[in-house]
Amino acid sequence: MGIFNKKTTEKKSEVSKPNEKAVEKKVADKKPVVKATDKPVDTKKPAKKVVKATSNKKGYGTAYRVLVRPIISEKATLANSISKYIFEVAVTANKIEVKKAIEEVYGVSPKAIHMINARGKFVRFGRKTGHTKNTKKAIVTLKKGDSITIYEGI
Repeated sequence: MGIFNKKTTEKKSEVSKPNEKAVEKKVADKKPVVKATDKPVDTKKPAKKVVKATSNKKGYGTAYRVLVRPIISEKATLANSISKYIFEVAVTANKIEVKKAIEEVYGVSPKAIHMINARGKFVRFGRKTGHTKNTKKAIVTLKKGDSITIYEGI
């Protein structure tokens, strides 16, 4: 095996040497081309105007853990007309956390929040028994004139 390795390494080294020289000559021949311009080049950068977004929405932070989803039903749609919005929230969430989450995500401050605990139902699959998970709902009342766009993309 040693005989074959020597032959292949010698051939590779002989072939690679002329290529390196050719590449060096090509690189040395090229010179940077400088274009003449009529206008003088300003070294100063123009001052950029920074415009801040004027949205009330903030970063979502931990709001996605508190607000699970909006409840979309016939009863919830009727409640929207009197500025009440219904959300499914985390079982461990309280009114203060829900209020902060609504402010972060939708940019409006709730007037009142009512919480509803819903116990999971017992179900059967053949002989096996189990139960669905417990849920919690929050009924968020907003001030007059405020609204939340929940039905986008439906």
